[in-house]
Amino acid sequence: MRLTLYTDFSLRVLLYLATKEAEELSTIQEISDRYQISKNHLTKVVHELGKMGLIETVRGRGGGIRLNVKPEDINVGELVRKTEDDFYLVECFRPDGNHCILSSACRLKGALHEALSAYLAVLDKYTIADFLVNKEELAAILFSKPL
Repeated sequence: MRLTLYTDFSLRVLLYLATKEAEELSTIQEISDRYQISKNHLTKVVHELGKMGLIETVRGRGGGIRLNVKPEDINVGELVRKTEDDFYLVECFRPDGNHCILSSACRLKGALHEALSAYLAVLDKYTIADFLVNKEELAAILFSKPL
């Protein structure tokens, strides 16, 4: 399985915000600079995370973003399901456009579906809080280095 950049950035934004103090605001520019990733992509990610209710956006001078829920309430498997476009590992997983001539008799599809289910089941075991056990180390990396 490969996650899209969209999901990768979503996870990074949530980890970044979870590493900060709960009331502390961050900006998209700040996060973009720290991770050295596209501000345009990040803006879309932040917008969607806001629509999901995971982050709060504070507008105006001195505004920014922060987590809207506790890190232990953000399930990674659920987030991945919401941020990935699809889980069509192979053509025959698609509800439309399946032209594989083996589809009606192929056993590979079942094994791949089982593998995908196991992949997501593992992610379901984790929350963002589980990745903060070394919060001080993450904070040192994210906030101590000059840009």
